[in-house]
Parts: sequence; structure tokens; C-alpha cells
Amino acid sequence: MAGLQAQGIAAQALAPMALWPVADAGLRAALAQARSRWRDYAAVMFVSPNAVHFFFKQNRGETLAEQAPLAINFDGCKVPRIWAPGPGTVAALRHWGVADAAIDAPRAQAQQFDSEALWPLVAGQIRPGSRLLLVRGGSSAAQAGGAGRNWLAQQVLAAGGSIDFVVAYERRAACLDAAQLALVQRAASDGTLWLLSSAEALAYLCASAGAQSWAQARALATHPRIAAAAEAAGFAQVRHCRPSLDDIVASIKSWTP
Repeated sequence: MAGLQAQGIAAQALAPMALWPVADAGLRAALAQARSRWRDYAAVMFVSPNAVHFFFKQNRGETLAEQAPLAINFDGCKVPRIWAPGPGTVAALRHWGVADAAIDAPRAQAQQFDSEALWPLVAGQIRPGSRLLLVRGGSSAAQAGGAGRNWLAQQVLAAGGSIDFVVAYERRAACLDAAQLALVQRAASDGTLWLLSSAEALAYLCASAGAQSWAQARALATHPRIAAAAEAAGFAQVRHCRPSLDDIVASIKSWTP
């Protein structure tokens, strides 16, 4: 948001999805167990920056600003490989003290930041008997594990490894107020360019907007799966760009009404 504004782009944030600590007692118990045993895995994958933050903080509902980073001591103990699908997740891992030498992630120049881009870099780490822990969010609106996560699980299993999923936080629909819903209605038809970074957030947006038509709406999506979701929702024009600030700014400035 601030990066777009610094480039002279009149950007306004709208968050149709909210993040919460896990509420289910069983999920909380599984998260506590994963926190105590994460070093026992051959590798741990964090699917997003939020997965990192909610895994390494005390899951009591405080905001991230109220949390002090954990000191993760890698000296004299076994450390699994830490997998990250993109630079945002890498930055979050650094925030919590994970050393760059322990992290595997696609290069900053990669065309996509997802499981498919990560797998060629880490496939050699998985052998028969290898165990992977995948830390993710959960919600009723999402596919089980997420499409990319399911694909990665298939690759791990095919290589002879096993994978455990743990939910570190919950995604829920945010309650949009009257002013926000009015903004949605205007932006769906006045030529506003929507920047979409989550297919699930788009699903919550469409649910909140009810019968809103997207037949006049334009969208810039940061992943092909998000672009496909926007097309399925009825957006009239959809383009895809890399999820880096420079690429997003260039795409916005080159897309004239």
C-alpha cells in the first residue's frame, strides 16, 4: 500500500478477510505439539508470512505489534531446512531470527512465488522416510490445504516422504461496513483497477458484495490461480503480473483505461 502510494498511485486498501488465532481446541493442541517438535522434521514449510508470525508467536490473540520476536537459537542443535514460497515469507522468517543459511526459497527474480517454484529447489532433500511439516492457515472457504499445498504434498509423497499439516491461524470473512460496501459497488463499475493478491480474499469479497456484478471491473492478479478466480467471478478484464512491487507498479501504470 505505502509502496504503491510512494510511486504516485492512488491506492486504497480493502480487506475482506481477517486473520485470527486458531479457536478449535484440537487445532490448538496440534499447533502446540508442532511448536514443541518442529526441529524433529527434515524440513518445515511456511506457506506465507502470516504462517510464520502465528507459528512463532504465543497464540493468545495479541496483535503482532505487541509481540517481541523469539530468539531462535540454532547453535548446538539440529535444525531442519526451512522452506518459503516467496520473499515475503523469507522476510518474516528473518524477523523471527531464522538464519538465511537455513532457508530455501525461489530466487527474487522467479516468475512465480509458490509451491511449484519452490519444489525444484528442495526436491533433493526428500528421501524415503523424510518428514515435512507444513504450517498454514485454515478456513472453511479454502480448499483443504490450499491448491498449491496439495500439489506439494503429492510431490513429497511420490518421493517417499510424509507430510504433516498444522494450522497456525484462521482466515475468516471480515465484516465490511456500509462505507466499504459502497466503495466496492463504485469500484466495480467506475474503472477502478483491483489488485488481487489472494483468491480466498476474493471469494470473501464476492460473498460480502452479494449480487454485485463484476462485468465492468478490471483486476490485476499476482498469481495465475488468482487470475483464474477473478475470471470465474466475472471480472471483465483480468491480467497477471509478478508479485513484486516493481512489476505491480509497472503493470498498473501501463494499463490505461
